[in-house]
Amino acid sequence: MKYQLLMMKTKQIKIILADDHEIFRDGFKSMLRKQPSIEMIGEAANGDELVKLTRQLLPDVVVTDIKMPKMDGLEAAKIIAREFPRIGIIALSMIDEESQIIDMMEAGAKGYLLKNAHKNEIVNAINAVYDGEVYYCNETSSKLSRLIAANEKIPFIRKKEKIEFSDKEIDVILLICEQLTNKEIAQRLNLSIRTIEGYRDRIQEKIGARNAAGIVVYAIKNNIYQFT
Repeated sequence: MKYQLLMMKTKQIKIILADDHEIFRDGFKSMLRKQPSIEMIGEAANGDELVKLTRQLLPDVVVTDIKMPKMDGLEAAKIIAREFPRIGIIALSMIDEESQIIDMMEAGAKGYLLKNAHKNEIVNAINAVYDGEVYYCNETSSKLSRLIAANEKIPFIRKKEKIEFSDKEIDVILLICEQLTNKEIAQRLNLSIRTIEGYRDRIQEKIGARNAAGIVVYAIKNNIYQFT
């Protein structure tokens, strides 16, 4: 049993990266070499190559740019989601591609990242999608949060049991939705920053969110917060 548990812990997440810029792929590959839990087993320069590689190598997660030649990431995502629903798809986007992010998530992507995302966020996103969760980029805008929350086609991890929040947790959720930092929330509620961090961690654990963007989407979908 101990051996089986060790094997489970050391299992590598196999990914394929698709992007039409070789320099970006090289940088991504170099970053992942330092992540023992993730193995990049293939790379593609366009959507057509991505689909062929996915059929051949059967990765756990696909990370794909949206805009690519021959076949773009959207069409590739539709095919992969249809043929291999268990493979997690993460969309790579630029900050001004909000409508395309929505299209990708409607097509079956379980998460998205900005192309300038920090390496820690990339690893978090890969792990989240591999675990069957949805991942929203840390830099999700308020507009995109509203679009995601309003769209019933976009995958959303909803806890089956009813989640109860304390009054203070609700206060923190509402202020997170207003895009206040931990320091600003602490000042507003006359609490320490560490206390606010504790509230944020408990809220994320309760709803299965990985970051503030997930909290915002959850709050909108569950009528805890409404944009004015």
